[in-house]
This record gives sequence, structure tokens and C-alpha cells, in this order.
Amino acid sequence: MWPLRLWDAQEVALFLSLTLYVCHLAGAISIRSPQQSLTRPVQQDVLFSVDISCVGTPTIQWTFMSGRVSRDIGAWQPGGFTNVSEEYMDRVHTYTNGSMGLSDLRIQDTGFYVITVTELSGSSKDEGFVLKVEEVLYEDLQYLAVFAVGLASLAGFLMVSMWLMDKAYCRIKAWRQRRQMPENDVTDLQPL
Repeated sequence: MWPLRLWDAQEVALFLSLTLYVCHLAGAISIRSPQQSLTRPVQQDVLFSVDISCVGTPTIQWTFMSGRVSRDIGAWQPGGFTNVSEEYMDRVHTYTNGSMGLSDLRIQDTGFYVITVTELSGSSKDEGFVLKVEEVLYEDLQYLAVFAVGLASLAGFLMVSMWLMDKAYCRIKAWRQRRQMPENDVTDLQPL
């Protein structure tokens, strides 16, 4: 049998403080996002919206991954230092809550975006987003529609032109026939 031993108040306090500390470290960083799978058309903007809570001022790092490509987009601290890579310099918008906006989307922007939040203590947490950039098919349809309207206008112009030329031809033909007829249409009557 195991001897039954009661814990004294000091041991209970130590156990509770260690438990709270471990729980605090485990949940020290929280990243929440309303949407983790995004689809946008080419040349539009996207916002990777996040809400970060942690102890102290975190460092926020965004990374892009697709197939064999992995590149850093940028790192910053809310209200402080910003370090955005040259490749994304004109297209990235950073926000104090950790969110990132990306403008003028391209097909090559399709991929996996990872946010890494790191505290001064060294603990970090990652969250991922999937972005799918689609080609805009209706632009091709717009060009096709403009081309069809142009062809229809040309066909209408040609039909009206042919109709007018036919009318002019008929009048000229009638005028020539009248000119060729004798002016005096005298018919001699013969007695019977």
C-alpha cells in the first residue's frame, strides 16, 4: 500500500504556480483569423487578416511557399521596425495588428502564406493561409464582345451601303431607260 501523504501549502502553491506558468507559456501567443483559404482574381488585392495576442511586443514574419519556392515577404514589429523584401516592396501593406495586405495580385502569388509570431522570450507560433489567384475569364469575354459588336456594326454598315447602292442603281437604270425612249410617241392611225 502506498502511504497517504498530504501536501503542505508550500508544495501546493509551487505546483499551482508551475502549472500556471506552463499554461501561460503554452497559450502565450494566440493567432486568430476569420478566413484561412482565400480566392481572388488577378490584379485585385487581398488582406490576410489576423488578430494576434501575446505578452509583450512580438516580431511578425510573413513567408511565401509554393512548390519548391520559399521566400520571406517581410518582418516587422507593431508600431516599429519594418523589413519588407524588395520583391514585395510596392505591393505589401503591413498593419499594427499583424495583418498583411498584398495588392496587384499575379498568378505567381498562388500558394501558402505563413505568419510566424515570435515573442522576446523566444517562443513562437505559426499560422498558415492558402491563396488561390484566378485568371479573370470575363476580360476575354469583354474583348470577344467588343470584337463581335465591331463586326456587327461593320456588317450593318455594309448592308445599308448595299441597299443604298441598289436604290441608286435602280434609279440610274430607270433614268437611262427614259432617256433612250423616243420623245414623240406618235402613232399613225391608218384608216380601215
